[in-house]
Amino acid sequence: MKNNFGKRLYELRKEKELTQRQVAQALSVSERTVSYWESGQRECSLDMLIAISAYFGVSVDFLLGKTDY
Repeated sequence: MKNNFGKRLYELRKEKELTQRQVAQALSVSERTVSYWESGQRECSLDMLIAISAYFGVSVDFLLGKTDY
């Protein structure tokens, strides 16, 4: 199964007109970390996945590409 997390994160960030820096600051991580997530070079922890879903107001399943809502 292909990992859609990076693509979904990028699309959500662009939809909200946020920079990687803004997302990084909101989540208390570095810009580089957000970049790595979006490019698929790194995976985030379960706790961070939950924090990202809460930040963007979407489900973890959506972030992982299991649902389209």
